[in-house]
Amino acid sequence: MKKIRTLVVDDEPLARARIVKLLEQVDYIAIVGECKNGAEALRQMAEYRPDLVFLDIQMPDLTGFEVLSRQELHPLPFIIFVTAFNQYALRAFDVHAVDYLLKPYDDERFLLAVEHARRQINLKEDAVMHQKMMKMLEAHQHGQGDELQHLEVKEKGRTVLVNVLDIRYIEADGNYLNVHTPDKAYLIRCTLQSIEEQLDNSLFLRIHRSLLVNTNFIRQVKYEGNNQYAFHMKDGRCLASSRSYRDEIHRYLDEEEIRRGL
Repeated sequence: MKKIRTLVVDDEPLARARIVKLLEQVDYIAIVGECKNGAEALRQMAEYRPDLVFLDIQMPDLTGFEVLSRQELHPLPFIIFVTAFNQYALRAFDVHAVDYLLKPYDDERFLLAVEHARRQINLKEDAVMHQKMMKMLEAHQHGQGDELQHLEVKEKGRTVLVNVLDIRYIEADGNYLNVHTPDKAYLIRCTLQSIEEQLDNSLFLRIHRSLLVNTNFIRQVKYEGNNQYAFHMKDGRCLASSRSYRDEIHRYLDEEEIRRGL
């Protein structure tokens, strides 16, 4: 069973401890972190990309609503608000919270909220996987389509065909591109945008205005802060992303999590 990565945010230590204790009873929950204020919540939500967040509303630095308003966190995880104040209930559902726990709550009410969140998360993941399967079926029915299968490069006066599946990453260098394969790097005169439009976008990921990577050669992705990531490749190279491509990277990371959970 795929674990639901869960973050707990509350400025009261006892309140956090109780939530953690209750969550430890649920076998499909994996607690990825605890936060005592909004600033910590922002950092850990961006770093760990949790599926579910238990979020206090009234905190000394940022309110729960102010945390969720930060654009860098979008798309948002599922949220269960935990608060002693009932006047925020309507606003909570305006930001698509899956539940609203009013302190003091009992164990049964808490576990019902967790189960409701689990169903909503599963529905979302089922929908994403269905969409991917339909795209794969469509691609199969239409063959390879117009996607580029080989790159033509010149080497010592002769033309060499490079299979795109062998490309680890492509790096822009002025008006040229360095095409890196397991054996060597080829230099071609072309723009990265032009190559990207011809390649399979389910295989190649743009992480920087000058970098396009083959996802089959990614070993690990680490969050570096400020919506930037380090892509550790299987050949030992580390490639840095830029903030401009955070949405594409987030989609890739979400899809990878779903694949691992199947």
